Amino acid sequence: MSELDALREAVLASARAMNAAGLNRGTAGNVSARCDAGFLITPTGLAYDEISAADIVCMTLAGSATGARKPSSEWRFHRDIYAARPEAGAVVHAHSPFATALACMALDIPPFHYMIARFGGADVRCARYATFGSQELSDEALKALAGRSACLLAHHGMLAVGRDLKQALALALELETLAEQYWRVLQIGEPRLLPEEEMERVLEKFSGYGQQ
Repeated sequence: MSELDALREAVLASARAMNAAGLNRGTAGNVSARCDAGFLITPTGLAYDEISAADIVCMTLAGSATGARKPSSEWRFHRDIYAARPEAGAVVHAHSPFATALACMALDIPPFHYMIARFGGADVRCARYATFGSQELSDEALKALAGRSACLLAHHGMLAVGRDLKQALALALELETLAEQYWRVLQIGEPRLLPEEEMERVLEKFSGYGQQ
């Protein structure tokens, strides 16, 4: 099996894992991974359990696609993330229940919990609404992702960016967990937020956290 074919298998496996974890249902959401030619991305409108790795579409950063299938309708923000962020190796986009609920209220997720720093700052931003699949949506997503590894998309869902498929999926799961926790906090009352100086300390600790 070639390296590209192995990556196709990994993209499909990640898309199936995204659905199995409850981050997504049906054909919504999409997954991509950087490759030498540009990036590989899940096809549009097809159930992940009913396709094979051969259905994963290869695209260039110029926006051209090769293969028998059409790429996800959201290929633009995948392409633009790879073009703008050399460290990005994979992108996961999901319509997960709690992140999407917050996104439908156009809410940022503030520092109600220190793990917000996991995504690169003192909040997780919600990108302004734009029509799905449009260049405007991609532009708004990149603004919300500035200095961050994840964001919400207003009235839409969430995005997570990782160095590889494993990390991107893990970040998407962490974001959905925090979105659920924040949603539950909102049912109780006004959230008590961590101060700016504490988030700065947490961000510094995260810079050296884990196995380096």
